[in-house]
Amino acid sequence: MTTPESLAMADATDTSTDTAERDALRADIYRLLARLVRETPNAELLDFLAGLEPDDENSPLKRHWASLSLAARHARVESLHDVHFGLLVGVIQGELVPYASWYLTGSLMEMPLVALRQDLARLGFERAEHVKEPEDHFSAMCEVMAMLIDAGDAAQAGFFQRHLSPWALRFMQDLARVESPFYAGVGALGEAFLARENAQLPLDPDTRVVMVSPSATSPDDEAGDS
Repeated sequence: MTTPESLAMADATDTSTDTAERDALRADIYRLLARLVRETPNAELLDFLAGLEPDDENSPLKRHWASLSLAARHARVESLHDVHFGLLVGVIQGELVPYASWYLTGSLMEMPLVALRQDLARLGFERAEHVKEPEDHFSAMCEVMAMLIDAGDAAQAGFFQRHLSPWALRFMQDLARVESPFYAGVGALGEAFLARENAQLPLDPDTRVVMVSPSATSPDDEAGDS
């Protein structure tokens, strides 16, 4: 099980650090970001974050761990529930809309979702029956990244560049600007982490970015193929 200390050390660059351990920590961060964007943290997770003690304040990512930990120590689950709902869920939609289609086209259920579903099918992923949100939700894509990392799948670089890099950093930057210290901390940590991923993952020559509105094909047409 990942400890607060090991999670906070995820940006270590010591050459003695085992690659498998670094990848496990990357996967943990993707899962953490996915969970914090999808739902309010429970008391156990909030206590976990409050207990983080990064030991190198000169590292950008560790500074964000420290800020998030401080915010978690002053946060309460009940108040975070209301903030999370207003920011990321909403009655119709939240203040922020954590979907690739929204950030890339200005609308939901657009061509980025079609392209994502095609790649997910190729990689062997499909949406669980109980999941109602479209697959281009930020949390869903972070969970896919975590599974690809766990499997040691080289497809993780292309998946990130094709489906997360074009928009997820901007989403995290938007989250980092909200009034809530806790969710601003989540956004700042996510921004720093995704920027590092973007810099360190190898370039996939087959990467193509979908940034246009749909014409003939809609995501619903592709749903049966996923």
